[in-house]
Amino acid sequence: MVNRTILQGRLVNSPEMRRTNNGTAVCSFRVAWSETIKDRETKLFLNCVAWQGTAELICKYWYKGKEILLEGKLSTREYQDKNGNDRSVTEMTVDRVHFCGKNEDGHGMPPRPDGKSQFVELDEDDNDLPF
Repeated sequence: MVNRTILQGRLVNSPEMRRTNNGTAVCSFRVAWSETIKDRETKLFLNCVAWQGTAELICKYWYKGKEILLEGKLSTREYQDKNGNDRSVTEMTVDRVHFCGKNEDGHGMPPRPDGKSQFVELDEDDNDLPF
């Protein structure tokens, strides 16, 4: 059987980073998207979790409202809430993430933390080029 999901949506809130007891990064967030069928729009939401480097990447570049494309697998886990009631939640465990949507720095790359573009403008003088 195949359990592979690709989802494009927007973050409902900024990702929450935490670490396990042994220091492994884990990030939780929720993604929303909608579909329209015959003038009826349905809004959908999915809880997501990412681990290690993927978690750190998501927390570094994505925030509430930003568009995101995710790849991963769906799973359902069961737990008891604080009142002792049995609950279950379906979530996506993300293993790949992609930039999509409008780019803040306008150059096709994610913005740098220092706010500067990752590209350098070249002088129009072609005499210094090695080819």
